[in-house]
Amino acid sequence: MSREAWLDFRLYVITAQSNHPGKPVVDVIEQTLIGGAQIVQLRNKTGTRAEVLEQAKALRLLTRKYNVPFIINDYPDIVIETDADGVHLGQEDMPVAEARRLLGPDRIIGISTHNLDQALAAERDGADYIGVGPVFPTDTKPGRAAVTTSYVAEAARHVSIPFVAIGGITLDNVDLVLAAGAKRICAVSAIVGSDDPASVCRSFLRRIEAAGGKAEIANKKSLTVNGRQELTSARTVEELVQQLGQQNKKLIIELNGVIVQRAQWTATELQDGASIEMVHFVGGG
Repeated sequence: MSREAWLDFRLYVITAQSNHPGKPVVDVIEQTLIGGAQIVQLRNKTGTRAEVLEQAKALRLLTRKYNVPFIINDYPDIVIETDADGVHLGQEDMPVAEARRLLGPDRIIGISTHNLDQALAAERDGADYIGVGPVFPTDTKPGRAAVTTSYVAEAARHVSIPFVAIGGITLDNVDLVLAAGAKRICAVSAIVGSDDPASVCRSFLRRIEAAGGKAEIANKKSLTVNGRQELTSARTVEELVQQLGQQNKKLIIELNGVIVQRAQWTATELQDGASIEMVHFVGGG
């Protein structure tokens, strides 16, 4: 199968031994493949090279059995040794051009990105796909600030190569990510840390399929309103107030920490990822 065909995936799964202590990685990943996972990455940041190699050999056999591409994080030499399909790099790892020199023209090279500048640089450098994230806070990337769905929307508008949204994505928030324009989803702990990885994979795939091609959903914004996530087509504060049925109430509205005066509601545009506090007050004497 060609590299382009391998990249026609929707659900990307990454290993995470810490999410399933006592369960072999191969057994957990096989459950994800039974559930429909379409690409697998081996990510082991704590093991020795020998341990990573052992896992890679086992996962290479498993992914061949299910005819899905197999990616290894950080180790292009192990990619070659196990005949894996590609490598995934971080921003601090070797340049894409160096990885391409080592791996040749036919293997997949992906790279994590955290902003649009990095995404466009990866595209120029010849990456086959990029990771966009972490979309939400995640224990997999402790200390890394969430990029929110705003960056997902930017990638959808400006990046030509495939991108996969990753980081803190669960069945509770995946619709927000898809609405921002993502077509490919990677979930780690939500899948491999679950009691039934196969079932969770099927649920993710149903959500992704349901969102496919719905432009009216992709044009909506993800906002945080009084601490809760809202998906809305509202363009301004005034439209949001009306959509939420609050137009007849006395409100104080704070947008990203700044109070918006009533006279400015119509002119104040909303951006994806904005945080809004609406306080309803009752006058008294």
